[in-house]
Amino acid sequence: MYKYIVLLLFIFGVRSSAQELNCVVKINSSEIGVSNKQVFVTMQSAIFEYLNNTKWTNIPYQENEKINCSLTINIIDNPSTNQYKGSLQLQVSRPVYNATYTTSVLNFNDNDVNFSYEEYQPLVYNENSFDSNLVSILTFYAYTILGFEADTFGYKGGEEFHQLAENVVNVAQQGGAKGWKKIDGNNTRYQLNENLLSPVYEQYRKTFYAYHLQGLDRLVDDKKGGKENIAQSIIDLQKLYNDRPNTFLIRVFMDTKSDEIVDIFSDGPKINITELREVLSRIFPSFDEKWSDIKI
Repeated sequence: MYKYIVLLLFIFGVRSSAQELNCVVKINSSEIGVSNKQVFVTMQSAIFEYLNNTKWTNIPYQENEKINCSLTINIIDNPSTNQYKGSLQLQVSRPVYNATYTTSVLNFNDNDVNFSYEEYQPLVYNENSFDSNLVSILTFYAYTILGFEADTFGYKGGEEFHQLAENVVNVAQQGGAKGWKKIDGNNTRYQLNENLLSPVYEQYRKTFYAYHLQGLDRLVDDKKGGKENIAQSIIDLQKLYNDRPNTFLIRVFMDTKSDEIVDIFSDGPKINITELREVLSRIFPSFDEKWSDIKI
């Protein structure tokens, strides 16, 4: 964690105190018919305030250095009074060093979102006991956002935040809602967090760090060297694929990065990307149509 803080200070300068997240929140309730639509306006405002006005870390941030993200909750059912079911889409980005553009850090869909919410109820998290599935979900994703962003600046730079998210997982299991336990299946909050912290998937964390700090953040000053590092970081994912061919994290990575990978390697300067194309087609063949746009 110390290295991560030092690196941030080096790259961005000394920060003043502010909250960490700049999160756009949207509640989409178009698929259900309820008489009181105002509750969704109130819910959206409450979630926005909770995510953006909570101080999640002791790391000082300047206002313009907050982590940009968006969280959309699609409500598809209202089975009983104050009960809601649906899905959640989370997108996280960060600036590329010395550039005018941003990179997508995480694009994740959670299809098991169910919670109770009474209009104007306070959203308060208790780290030692389960009180609200909505608050647990929001807190889990706040720490996950911080963890993914920190992982782009250092190998396992977000470990502390992923561990805090793990505590949310453990406590939330008391509530019995789906998404928090191993038995709840694949593509869950539990699986995302467990994989990130497991030594089995360390190569993913290595690739994530190398892709961003050693690759993207070098592109402005050394485009060829940056591209070579990005290519090698992706090629290294093959080590993980060989051991775990159905790795969930590889899919999360490709869902987030596939368009960017094509953009990077469809523009000069040219480097040898024959092996990169082969690896991409092997570990994620469902995107072969995209990979065909990468010119060797």
